[in-house]
Amino acid sequence: MEQANLPLTRDLVLVGGGHTHALVLRKWAMMPLAGVRVTLVNPGPDAPYSGMLPGFVAGHYGRGDLDIDLVRLARFAGARIVLGTVRGIDTAARQVHVPDRPPIAYDLASVNVGITSAMPDLPGFAEHGIPAKPLGPFARRWAVFRDGTGPARLAVIGAGAAGAELAMAMAFALRERARPATLHLIDAGAALPGLAPRTRALIRANLARLGVSLIERAGVASVGPDRLTLTDGREIASDFTTGAAGARPHEWIAKTGLALHEGHIAVDETLRSSDPRIFAAGDCAHLTHAPRPKAGVYAVREAPVLFDNLCAVLAGGRPRPYRPQRDYLKLVSLGGKSALAERFGTALHGPLMWRWKDRIDRGFMDRFRDLPAMDMPELPPMHAEGLEQALGDKPMCGGCGAKLGREALRAALAPLEAPGRDNITPLPGDDAALLRTGTARQVISSDHLRAVTEDPVMMARIAAVHALGDIWAMGAAPQAATAMVILPRLSPALQQRTLSEIMTAAAQVMREAGAEIVGGHSSMGAELTIGFSVTGLCEADPLTLAGGRAGDALILTKPLGSGVLMAADMAGKARGGWIAAALAHMTQPQSQAARILSRAHAMTDVTGFGLAGHLSGLCDASGTGAALDLGAIPLMEGAEAMAAAGIRSSLFAENRALVHDLPTGGKADLLFDPQTAGGLLAALAPDAADALVAQLRAARYPAARIGHLTDRPGRITLVHGRGVSGPLERDRRGGRSGPPG
Repeated sequence: MEQANLPLTRDLVLVGGGHTHALVLRKWAMMPLAGVRVTLVNPGPDAPYSGMLPGFVAGHYGRGDLDIDLVRLARFAGARIVLGTVRGIDTAARQVHVPDRPPIAYDLASVNVGITSAMPDLPGFAEHGIPAKPLGPFARRWAVFRDGTGPARLAVIGAGAAGAELAMAMAFALRERARPATLHLIDAGAALPGLAPRTRALIRANLARLGVSLIERAGVASVGPDRLTLTDGREIASDFTTGAAGARPHEWIAKTGLALHEGHIAVDETLRSSDPRIFAAGDCAHLTHAPRPKAGVYAVREAPVLFDNLCAVLAGGRPRPYRPQRDYLKLVSLGGKSALAERFGTALHGPLMWRWKDRIDRGFMDRFRDLPAMDMPELPPMHAEGLEQALGDKPMCGGCGAKLGREALRAALAPLEAPGRDNITPLPGDDAALLRTGTARQVISSDHLRAVTEDPVMMARIAAVHALGDIWAMGAAPQAATAMVILPRLSPALQQRTLSEIMTAAAQVMREAGAEIVGGHSSMGAELTIGFSVTGLCEADPLTLAGGRAGDALILTKPLGSGVLMAADMAGKARGGWIAAALAHMTQPQSQAARILSRAHAMTDVTGFGLAGHLSGLCDASGTGAALDLGAIPLMEGAEAMAAAGIRSSLFAENRALVHDLPTGGKADLLFDPQTAGGLLAALAPDAADALVAQLRAARYPAARIGHLTDRPGRITLVHGRGVSGPLERDRRGGRSGPPG
């Protein structure tokens, strides 16, 4: 029996995306334990590999070379990923606490969060210093400073091996640009502790050769915008102050009730903490049976033992011991493409050592880049005609929420008789209706989505925003909702956990929109799907698709690209940062946008039929045409690159057929990309458009004025700039057309 058909019975939560957990996830993808749902919790979509940071600073590596893409890795392993910073673990309730979401329950947990820095506690550092981690902000600030002009003044706080590497890399990068630099490496104690005497001497000599001034046994009292004040009263000029000092455990660990050693989680020889349901590895853990220094090599070597032991405990077996090596190879970058290697007190240095270090680092990172894509299921030798065509040439993606095409829906609804009640009015072109009860006007709509993410909380938020889209587009105030949830096969305990997460998250979205969840229905199926039927109250007649007027400006409140990005995610092609940003767009409510656009003549939400399909529906209902400025249409990061690479959502071809004569290729392909929880598309008076776009942007919507309606019914054209015809201009019947009306 395939694992996908087996019920899930246990929750394994990996807290932190450190090197150990990254390797555990990779091994899990190869040998998953049946019945286990894996959750990874990490502050961001990537985990930087610190071993390559000096090479990046020196200019030997690009920014993308340093990151382990945890979103892609989690997808590969079949795990859900929660992007958030853990604030605590309740060992009694077996829950991991992350801000802005329900607690994450676990049957077994593992902690691999590394260590943090005391640098922010240094007076003035938070305002004027630049921490080396997180890497993203540091990399941006360093690139700007490195490429500046004039003399450079820098200071690195902390003269351990990491601080020395950073200082030498900075000095080398500035020397390569022929930029005069004054650089100080400062430590409250002796420099380069824990290294052999010859190693320390070689590094000191290289620091001097690169012009780095080493200041020892002098702490930093405060950091200012252009200088540091030392504890002995000296002042050091610095316009770029960073730090690699003050390493310490995360504060929340002390509140877990676990046995600790100097703030680190004390673990036994099996990597188990004092709580038998919690393991720990890497720098956040202390090996009570064999204490070792904090070094990445131990985190890497712990991974196979941790994987085996997590599986053993989850399966009711016995864990095995971890036996750390006595010493380890220390590799230190020397600025240029030269490195120093030390083990057992013997040190070698030079370009050969750099090539060795580079090979080790790239080999480690390649483990997380060479991940196979999802395979198509094999057809049985005997199968019915048409099965191969119905299956398609790629797995069904979640980028369109597994929706059917518009023509299939129209064909199914066409035979239905018009409502026989005079208090129900179908809204032209909308999948909704107006209900009248006395003087009250109420709109009702329904939407249901196949999961685009393994995280039920994220999926609940997306589905709620998606379902509310019709209500917002009609200018109504959300009122009530009923939930429809299909869960995959889960044990009773996991059913309760998952439903609780879904309903808590959905209720928050609905309540913030002004609605309440009043009930619903749940069942079990092949995979997670979530939907809502939603009602809204209208003070006036609802906005429909039919009110557009020739000359109206078109405003779009969200960027396009969720369909192609979700398809790319399932294919293992998308970057984790792109997916994280796309999910943030999909969970952005449209309440405030709907209020800002309340005087629109016509409005719709852009969802499964894509921008072109929904605009076509608005034009058909309003008796107009439209002209779109392709260059003005906002896109999600990575969407155009994935479209250019040939990635398509399952619904793309049907959406393309709705407006088949628009040009294809490049950015134009994204006009047919199905959107999940997409933006509002409003047609409104042109003289008000720019002011409304400014209001939307002030409210944090990435809105844009993307074109206008024309007096040519049935024609959708592409133009360059507002109302200026260009070579891309075509109508839906093909051929060229004149300037838009």
